[in-house]
Amino acid sequence: YANIDGFDPKSSPPARPFKDRRELDRWTISELNRTVAAVTERLDAYDNFNACASLTAFVDALSNWYVRSSRERFWSEDKNDADKLDAYWTLYECLLTTTKLIAPFTPFLAETMWQNLAVAALGSQVPESVHLCDFPSADAAVIDETLSARMNVGREIVSLGHSARMGAKLKVRQPLAKVEICLADATHRDWLEQHAAIIAKELNVKQVEFADRADDYVAYTVLPDLKKLGPKLGKRLNLVKQALTQVDAARLLQELEADKQATLMLSDGPLVLAADDVQVRLQAKPGWAAAHSGAGVVVLSTEMTPELVAEGLARDFVHSIQNIRKDLNCQYTDRLALGIVGIGEEIAALQQFATYLQGETLASSLGFAAIDGVTPVEVPLGQQTLQVYVKVNKS
Repeated sequence: YANIDGFDPKSSPPARPFKDRRELDRWTISELNRTVAAVTERLDAYDNFNACASLTAFVDALSNWYVRSSRERFWSEDKNDADKLDAYWTLYECLLTTTKLIAPFTPFLAETMWQNLAVAALGSQVPESVHLCDFPSADAAVIDETLSARMNVGREIVSLGHSARMGAKLKVRQPLAKVEICLADATHRDWLEQHAAIIAKELNVKQVEFADRADDYVAYTVLPDLKKLGPKLGKRLNLVKQALTQVDAARLLQELEADKQATLMLSDGPLVLAADDVQVRLQAKPGWAAAHSGAGVVVLSTEMTPELVAEGLARDFVHSIQNIRKDLNCQYTDRLALGIVGIGEEIAALQQFATYLQGETLASSLGFAAIDGVTPVEVPLGQQTLQVYVKVNKS
């Protein structure tokens, strides 16, 4: 991190006070300190397993939520961009603290990280080994429980969206028209609506809408949990099976979500079911893909338009170029000259999204002809195989 794009921990203070940073930055630091508190508590209780579980959960949130959501900020070309420096400082603080947290568990990895992140950048200003540092202590003042609850609901919604994609065999790089979100608890709905752009970006959809009920998009099947209800109900279990085939499944689930129990009318009298007495299966209606959890139901439109297909091809092409950059050992600042040769709708799609392609691949030039003196690389795209000419302009 030392001297990368204007970020120098040895001489530069944080870009802005903590309270002025983005909500995403504040949430990440809040989660960091929650993790420090949890790890400390578990280690004091000699509970190494759950201490590691807390660490794993934080690293997953940091890499798969914070870093991915902040990529555009990291790539900003303005070295004095305060928002970019906020992102660097947030990540740097998280990495340094995590290095200290993992030191008792993975001493050699922690030492390598400390040498690269701290000693290489700060020299004698820091201890020469991570194992000479004090163990981190949590700052309760920056722990925001409300923000944590809100962001965790948002992350769960995104996770459900990805599950729906997987179930429908739709690649994440393929844009979709819309996502419908039906929350089991509307407490954080206003906040989620204000942050719909984050959900749209993470799920790669054009539109985010919130619905009060998901009945228009999915059908439910409610089945008894045989292992749990069998020993308790005996012969009455058959009556439960019959009643569940006739009940309004959506209404029953709504009652279970609201009250954690529901009354089922059997031929020999009423039966009170707990939420975990039944198993719920969800089937999306034609044109939709769905997934659900305790957070609610997330439904994705699976209808494809020519525009969405073209954008999906462009995103697939960007992914291929990024892999070529890795194969060529490009630095992240290296610029490319790209030449693309091919036929069909794939070429038409790339021409349509040429500006997007240049920005995402760091291409200083992009043309649809061969580049003299460059050996082409074959890139499968859609139904075609393109000849792609890549010339690296070292930074």
